[in-house]
Amino acid sequence: MDSGAAAGLRVDGIHEASNVIFLGPRGVGKTHLTVALAEAAIRAGLEGYCITAHDLATDLGRAYREGRLVRRMRTYLAPKVLVIDKVGYLPLDDLGTTIFFQLVSARYERSSIILTSNKSYGDWGSIFGDPIIATAILDRLLHHSATINIRGGTYQYGPIR
Repeated sequence: MDSGAAAGLRVDGIHEASNVIFLGPRGVGKTHLTVALAEAAIRAGLEGYCITAHDLATDLGRAYREGRLVRRMRTYLAPKVLVIDKVGYLPLDDLGTTIFFQLVSARYERSSIILTSNKSYGDWGSIFGDPIIATAILDRLLHHSATINIRGGTYQYGPIR
């Protein structure tokens, strides 16, 4: 890990609204590391919230359809640390992509996002169904961030689900 990536893993980076992005294949410990980093931030007195990308898009999509998106979005804007796990495991529909972009944009330079993905940045166009919006999301996420690429064998046991 280079010094820039290590700096992004310090809790004081969270105070500066820095993001941390863990990339790597299934089973290498991305979620485990993310939870540990979020727990350190919470122990340092920062509020945190954890959710998978699919559940986030589903929740905010439902709120949009029910006319309460602005109120529900506050749930994800309020914490200093937002963990979004498993970006790319399931593609997002157009509404999910739009809402995800709005959330990342609203948190940009205000609060930190800790994110995990099994896809490289070059594959994010397929996650969001549009390479232009994927680029816009990445621009905001990567501006103040550390990317940690994890390689190696799986630590998970049992059948692949």
